[in-house]
Amino acid sequence: MNKNGPIIVIEDDIDDQQLLIEIFDKLQYKNEIVYFTDGNAALEFLNKTEIHPFLILSDVNMPRINGFELRSKIFTNEQLQTKCIPYLFFTTATTKKAVLDAYALSVQGFFVKPNSIDGLESTIRKIVEYWQECIAPNQFD
Repeated sequence: MNKNGPIIVIEDDIDDQQLLIEIFDKLQYKNEIVYFTDGNAALEFLNKTEIHPFLILSDVNMPRINGFELRSKIFTNEQLQTKCIPYLFFTTATTKKAVLDAYALSVQGFFVKPNSIDGLESTIRKIVEYWQECIAPNQFD
C-alpha cells in the first residue's frame, strides 16, 4: 500500500462523483484523486501504470463490468495483488448477499453512501484516516 499514491474512485453516477470531488477538495488530502466512470477504464489504468494507488473506492452497480467483476479481476491478478491496494465498496444500497459476495472476494470494506453531504464527508474521512494508519505487507519491502 502506497499511502502517498492516488485514491482511485470508480463511480458511474456523475452527481455522486461531483459530491465526492467537493468532499475530497474540502478534506485536502495530499493524495491525487483519480476518477473513473467504469471498471474497465480503472482496470486498464491499474494494469498499465507503475503507479501504486493508495486506495480504491468502487461502486457496485456499474456499466460494462460491475464492482464484483472488477474486484475479482484485481484479486486474481498477481501483479496487482503485490501492490496491496485496499479495495472498498461504496454504494447507494445493498443486500446481505452483496455484502457476503464482497467479503468472499476479500474486499476490505463495504460502505453504504450516507444520504447527507455531512455524513458522506464523515465516512470518507474515517475511511482515508483508517487506511493512513494501517500497515500493509508491502511496506516492509
